[in-house]
Formats: sequence, C-alpha cells, structure tokens
Amino acid sequence: MEWANAIVQGIVTGGFYALFACGLSLMFGVMGIINLAHGDLAIIAAYVAIALVPSTHLPMVWAFVVVVPIFALGGYLLQRTLLQTSLDRSPFTTLLVTFGLSVIIENVLLEVFSANGQSITIGTLITKSFSVNTTITISYLSVIVLAVAIVVLGGIQLFLSRTPTGRQIRAVADDREAAQLVGANYRHVFGIAAAIAFATVALAGLSYGMLTEFVPTSGVTTLLFAFESVVIGGIGNVWGTLVGGVILGVAQQIGAQINPAYQILAGNLVFLAVLAVRPRGLFGVRTA
Repeated sequence: MEWANAIVQGIVTGGFYALFACGLSLMFGVMGIINLAHGDLAIIAAYVAIALVPSTHLPMVWAFVVVVPIFALGGYLLQRTLLQTSLDRSPFTTLLVTFGLSVIIENVLLEVFSANGQSITIGTLITKSFSVNTTITISYLSVIVLAVAIVVLGGIQLFLSRTPTGRQIRAVADDREAAQLVGANYRHVFGIAAAIAFATVALAGLSYGMLTEFVPTSGVTTLLFAFESVVIGGIGNVWGTLVGGVILGVAQQIGAQINPAYQILAGNLVFLAVLAVRPRGLFGVRTA
C-alpha cells in the first residue's frame, strides 16, 4: 500500500506541475518562446499576494481575484513590448531576454523581500487532509490544485477550439503569414496568448505559495519541473501537459519511496527516457 500511496501522491503533485507548465507550453506552442523567467514570474505572483492582498483587507484566499487579472494584463503588455521586440529579432534573442528577466526578478526579490522563506496562509485548509485507508492520506489543498489544473487546461482547450479568438491563436501558431493575409493581427493574438499564459502562471505561483514555503530563487526549480512536464507530454498539447505532469510527479514519488535522495533523480531519468524514445513527447505532433 505504500507504493499505492506514492502513486496517488504523484498524481496530485502532477496536477500542480501541469498547472505550472500549461503557460510555458502555450507560449512556446503559439509564439515559439521558451520563457526562462516562467518560474520566477510564478514566484512574483506569490510575493504580490502577500504584499498586496493584506492592504485590501480581503482574506488571503481572494488573492486569486486580485493577482490573476494583474498578471493577465501584465502578460499582454510585456508581450506587446519587450517580448515582441526581441521576437522580431530572433528566437535566440528572446531566450536571452527572458534569461535576463529571470536574473533581474530574482535579484529584485532578494533585495525587497530578503532570502527568508515565506508562505501564503489561508487558514486551516493548508493542514486538512482526508484518508482513503490506513496508508493513503491526501491533502485537501493538493486535490483542489489538481482540480484547478484540470479545469484550467479544459478551459484553455475549449477556448482554443470553440472561440473565434482561440481559432485565431491556433491559426497564427500554425502559419503566421497566412493568418496575416486573412486579417489576423498576430501581435495582438500573441498578446492574448501571453495574457492567458501569465494568468495561469499566477495561479500556479499562488498555489505554490499555499502548498509550500518559497524564496526568491524558487523559480529555478519550478521552471525545471514545468519544462520537463511540457516535454514529456508534448509541446503545445494541452492535455499532454497534464499527462506529462502526472508522469513526472509519479516518477518522483516512486523514487522517493525507494530512497528520499532519488526523488528528483527519478523524475529526471523518466524525462530523459521519454526524450530519447519520443523527442517530441508522448503526444507531440510530427511536422514535415
């Protein structure tokens, strides 16, 4: 039953990884941007919550209502200015710009908030859990995060497939020049995609702050897990991101069951194995 518990914990952890990864997958799938500041942006969201929400006199659980719209707007503006300018030069320039943005974010957070660990407190929900049997105990908060990840991924999938704007995003991702010929403003479309990606990364950052303690440099680790989830599932595949996150989470928990020191190593080995067998990921689409 200990192995069953490891699998269950891996599944709920995978939902958290998928929530982190969906914005990364969307930005790369639509714009071809590998955002190296993705994890740091999530940590910013957590710090914004603990700095801004108390001043509004709202319960901390309302941080989602305050922070997510701010990040959506910030994502649109950042894409239309800094990211689009670098993307017009070359994808490599964008890689350097996001790396520089990551370094700046970490250092600013260290200066403003110091290296002390912080967390988002939302009352007793953080410590509450339920037992399936004598060996399997699941945190309510982890299940909520998994459910949020499924809802967010499902919402993105419906948005991309059922709405005019979503179809524009897919058209621009497939062929930017052809989309322009039929009247699509690809810069605006890229901005909308970035707004969605930043909103999801804010959700992920707030969830991270509720699940565990964070410091200004926590973004590096979260970026690694998000990137591995995207690659395992297949870049640009929404539900593949969820599958990739679950596979990574289960691998890590099984590794930890064997030896706590093997937790991260086990996930990395699974990532490398998938990359060796299917370089485009489990659900990646082959291109001619």
